[in-house]
Amino acid sequence: MRSGRSSFNKVNRGRMMTSNIAECINGYLVEARQLSILEFLEEVRILFGSWHCKNREIASYTKDTLGRRFEEVLIINASKSSKMEVVPSSEFIFWLMVGRRYIVCLERKVCSCGRFQVDEILCAHAIAILRENNVKDMHPYCSDYYKSDTLAKTYEIPMVPMPDKEDWSAPDDVVAETVYPPRYR
Repeated sequence: MRSGRSSFNKVNRGRMMTSNIAECINGYLVEARQLSILEFLEEVRILFGSWHCKNREIASYTKDTLGRRFEEVLIINASKSSKMEVVPSSEFIFWLMVGRRYIVCLERKVCSCGRFQVDEILCAHAIAILRENNVKDMHPYCSDYYKSDTLAKTYEIPMVPMPDKEDWSAPDDVVAETVYPPRYR
């Protein structure tokens, strides 16, 4: 099997977790770091609110079973699987020889390459097996997190704006105090 962090880590750190979202957020908020904490947090809320609104609109127009990016992953993996030869071992367990031996269990949704269980989307080896067995709809083998209706539900709850500072009910000494975020991480 594989060595490395994904072998020992119990937390799923698949495809969704590999983008560097923190760096993206930091890039957008460089100038906001000069503001007070409350103003900074309002800038964060505005940023997240605009992303939330944009993503909700995109999700509402998505009609595919999977989100666009995940359909693209399936297409790439399907193209890699086109020349693979599948050898059945049981009803759910198969192996393929592609430079080395890969073992796939469709029932448990695992492959010895590690991608199927970590990303929770079909790896090229699993797609080769489904093709060999004439399975046309591969979406049931992908995590519900990648499905368009789940993506749309992510954005159902609106991000409500904060009221004007004049309308807050806070003690005067709290309102009068100005706190700035730290200058460095």
